[in-house]
Amino acid sequence: MDTIPQRIASLRAAMKNAGVDACLVPSSDPHLSEYLPKRWQARRWLSGFTGSMGTLIVSADFAGVWADSRYWVQAEQELAGSGVQLMKIDTAASSLHLQWLADTLKSGQTLAVDGDSLGLAAAKALQAALAPRGITLRADIDLIDAIYPGRPALPAAAVYQHDAAHAPESRAAKLARVREAMRAAGADRHFLSTLDDIAWLFNLRGADVNYNPVFIAHALIEADGATLFVAPGKIDAALAAQLAADGVRQADYAQTKPTLAALSGTLLIDPRRVTLGLRQAVADAVTVIEAINPSTLMKSRKSAAEAEHVRRAMEQDGAALAEFFAWFEANVNRARITELTIDEEITAARARRPGFVSPSFGTIAGFNANGALPHYHATPEAHSEIRGDGLLLIDSGGQYLGGTTDITRVVAVGTPSAEQKRDFTLVLKGTMALSMAHFPRGTLSPMLDALARAPLWQHDIDFGHGTGHGVGYFLNVHEGPQSISRAVPEAHMAMQEGMITSIEPGVYRAGQWGVRIENLVLNVASEQNQFGDFLKFETLTLCPIDRRCIEPSLLTRPEIAWLNGYHAEVRARLLPLVDGAARDWLLANTEAL
Repeated sequence: MDTIPQRIASLRAAMKNAGVDACLVPSSDPHLSEYLPKRWQARRWLSGFTGSMGTLIVSADFAGVWADSRYWVQAEQELAGSGVQLMKIDTAASSLHLQWLADTLKSGQTLAVDGDSLGLAAAKALQAALAPRGITLRADIDLIDAIYPGRPALPAAAVYQHDAAHAPESRAAKLARVREAMRAAGADRHFLSTLDDIAWLFNLRGADVNYNPVFIAHALIEADGATLFVAPGKIDAALAAQLAADGVRQADYAQTKPTLAALSGTLLIDPRRVTLGLRQAVADAVTVIEAINPSTLMKSRKSAAEAEHVRRAMEQDGAALAEFFAWFEANVNRARITELTIDEEITAARARRPGFVSPSFGTIAGFNANGALPHYHATPEAHSEIRGDGLLLIDSGGQYLGGTTDITRVVAVGTPSAEQKRDFTLVLKGTMALSMAHFPRGTLSPMLDALARAPLWQHDIDFGHGTGHGVGYFLNVHEGPQSISRAVPEAHMAMQEGMITSIEPGVYRAGQWGVRIENLVLNVASEQNQFGDFLKFETLTLCPIDRRCIEPSLLTRPEIAWLNGYHAEVRARLLPLVDGAARDWLLANTEAL
C-alpha cells in the first residue's frame, strides 16, 4: 500500500510535468460542500489528515496543512511522520495560507488548483494575493486525477421525493418565488450548485453525502422551466414525470459546463456558492449578476408549518435521548462502555423513532481529556473506556423527515470535581444568557455571540469556535447564511424570523475535560413597538441538562427560573412518548433545581 510521502512525491512529479511550482488542494468539491463525497476527498487522501476543514499546499520542498484550533491535536497526531507540516490558524476563515503563498512563491512561478473545486470568492482572494507578486494561478488542470489510482466515482444513490406530508410548500411555489427574486435582480436565468439549495428548491432528497440527505446535481432556473443536471439513472421514471409536470427537465451531470457555455442573456450566480471552474464556463456574451442565491435566504427562514414539523421531530429525538440516557445511567461503571458504544446506542435509540432517516453528523463522544477536543471522533484504534469519575461530552444529531437535530450534553460519570462543576455552570450560564435574549430583527451575529461568551469572559475563559450555526430542515446540519460568531458576517447573516440556529458555548481544558451545552433555537417574533421590531429565541431541543454538574451558587434567580421552566417543558412534551426506565429517568432528571 502506498504511503503519504509516496503520494506527495507522485503529486510533485505531476507538478513538474505540468510546469507548476506549487499545488493547492482545498477541502472542497464542485458544490462547495462541507461533507465531501469520497471522490473529492483529495486533501484527506494526499495528507492523511481527516478533519473536515483544512487546506493542503505542496511545493517542491514543502507540504503543509492549514487547520484551525479545533483540529490541532488531531492534525498533529495524523500528520506525524508524514512529512506534511501542520500550519496552525485561528479560524477556518483565516487567510494565512494566502499570505504564505504570496511570500514564498517567486515572481514568474505558477500555483495550480483544480478550479472545479475552488469557490469563486476564494479564487478572487487567491488572485488578489498572487497577482501583485507576479505569481500565475492555473486552475484548468486537476493534478490529483492523474495520480489517484482507483479514485472513487460519482455517488450513485437514487434521488427521492420529500413527501408533501413533510414538505408544506410545493416545488412549483418555491420555483415561482425564486423566479420572482430573479426578476427583481434583473436576471432571466439563475444557476446554482449548492446541494442543499437544490434539494430544498425541488423538494428532493438523496444519499450521496454522508449525514446530509442531498444528491450531486447542478440546476439552471429559467423563466419558463428548470434543468436538473444529474447523473443518469438517479431519477426513476415516476419521479421524472412528477418533475416534468412542474416544468423541470433532466440533463446529464456532465453537460453542465457545455450548457453554461451556450447560454445568452443575463445570469444570476452566487460568488460564494459557485466554483471558479463553473464561472469560467459561462459564455462571454452572458451578463453575470453576482448575488446570494435566493433559495439560500428562503430555506433559512422556516415556515410556520415547517417549524411545527421540527417541534415534533425534536420530541421524538428527545424521547430517543431519554431512552439512551436511561440505558447509560443503568450501565455506566457497571458494564464496559466505550466512546464507540455511545455512538452505537444513541443511533439505535434514534432509529427506533418514527421518521428517523440517519444521523445528521458523526457522533462525538469524548470522555474527560477527549472531550477537550471539539471535533474529536473515537475510532476502533483509538478510543477510551468510560469508567471512574469525570465528564462525558456527547454531541450528536438525527435526520428526520420533519427536521434536523443537533444537541450536545455533558453528563457526570461518577462524581464530578468542583472545578468541573464550575466550568459546566459557566457554560450553562452562557447558553442561558443567549437563549433568553431579545434583540432587534436584523441584529448581526457578533453582537449575539458576545452574550454567550460574557459569563466565561468574566472568569478569563473563552472558546475557539463560533457560538452557533444555522441548521437545515431535513437538510444540512450546518446551514447558512446565518451564524452566531465573532467573524464579520455577510449582511445576509443577520437574524431573521424563522431561522434555526444552534447555541453552543464551551470550555476546553487540554488534557483534562471539555464542556459544551448545545440547544437549537428558532427565531420568533417578540414585540413591535416604538423602538423597533424585536425577535427572541424559542428553544427547540428537548433534553434535560445534568443537574449533578451544576454549581447552584453560581446561578442567579432568573437563570434558575429559566432552567426549571425548561425542564418542566421537557417533561411535559416527552412524558407521553416514553415509558419504563426512560420515563423514570425523565422524571428524575427534570426535577426543579
